[in-house]
Amino acid sequence: MKGRTNTIHHCKKITLPKVNNPAGNLTSIQENQEVPFPIERIYYLYDIPGGEERGAHGHKELQQLLVAASGAFEVVLFDGKEQKSVYLNRPYEGLLIEPGMWRELKNFSSGSVCLVLASLKYDEKDYIRDYQEFLDFKDL
Repeated sequence: MKGRTNTIHHCKKITLPKVNNPAGNLTSIQENQEVPFPIERIYYLYDIPGGEERGAHGHKELQQLLVAASGAFEVVLFDGKEQKSVYLNRPYEGLLIEPGMWRELKNFSSGSVCLVLASLKYDEKDYIRDYQEFLDFKDL
């Protein structure tokens, strides 16, 4: 299973195309082009109270691209051995998260919107919500 062997080094920031216009900028995202997977689901997180955190789970097979559509937040990734923190604050940058990463979203600025593009439809069986179960999945 791919998620077992992925590391934080497989996760990276992606610069999305940005069309500058005096009337306002535009960024478009196309599956299998800017996003390296077919998009099966799109959702967004918003109205997150100050000090709250989201995430705190992993996925066995799901790939995601997270974009700070508005505001800013921090994504902390852990692959079972190494951890890295990525700050998202530009609507033309996304963070590609590969399967097998424990992720936590925190430090949301006021009015933040986290746009998520996902490679699979919602499937509770793909989620790893228990930290010890995550470590077992990674064979640690």
